[in-house]
Amino acid sequence: MLHRFTQQIPPIAKAAPKLIGLGALGMGLTLSLGQSLQAERSSERNHQNRMVAQALKPHRSTNTTAESISSAAASGQRTAHYAITPERRALLNTIRYAEGTWKDGKDLGYRILYGGGQFQDLSRHPERVVVKRYTSAAAGAYQFLPTTWQEVAHRLQLPSFDPEHQDQAALHLVKKRGALQEIDRNGLTKAAMNRLAPEWASFPTHAGRSAYGQPVKSHDELVAFYTTNLSELRQGA
Repeated sequence: MLHRFTQQIPPIAKAAPKLIGLGALGMGLTLSLGQSLQAERSSERNHQNRMVAQALKPHRSTNTTAESISSAAASGQRTAHYAITPERRALLNTIRYAEGTWKDGKDLGYRILYGGGQFQDLSRHPERVVVKRYTSAAAGAYQFLPTTWQEVAHRLQLPSFDPEHQDQAALHLVKKRGALQEIDRNGLTKAAMNRLAPEWASFPTHAGRSAYGQPVKSHDELVAFYTTNLSELRQGA
């Protein structure tokens, strides 16, 4: 039917489809161009929107990193630094005195194993078991057991067993036992020693005994050492 219908169309009318085709093509090109321009403008608008949104974002303060570290430290996520005041240094020295690692204040005390032996590598806790009167792997100025050191070092993110890290770990244990504030306010009191007795066997309880039945220093002896050492530290400062 289509073939017969085409033959009946006058010759002039036959050119119409070609014209219509050209018109349709032009309209298609126009529509395509319009869509392309619209897409381009839409892309530009999206880009502008992103630029505006970026510009409207609050700028990070130069203190942001420090504030983050400080906040994380407060929550225990990052290294917690304890200030070393004369009172706290005198306490640390007294702990060393009680634990037998004072060594006249020399750094040698930070390399002492349980029983009096020495180790050289301060990159980590030596974790060396020594059998003497007791069996222990305690080491360092504050005679940390390996498990205690691992827990505190992880908590404070301490990278080595260096003296300054041992000091920080010891102060953390003092704080954990609830004695740091007492020391800061009142010095080495019997109440403070009683709180520290479960952490360091050489410290006396209120009753004057070791919490673990081991040899212990007396209240008077520790207070005398603490007081003298604190006086020397203050004069030196």
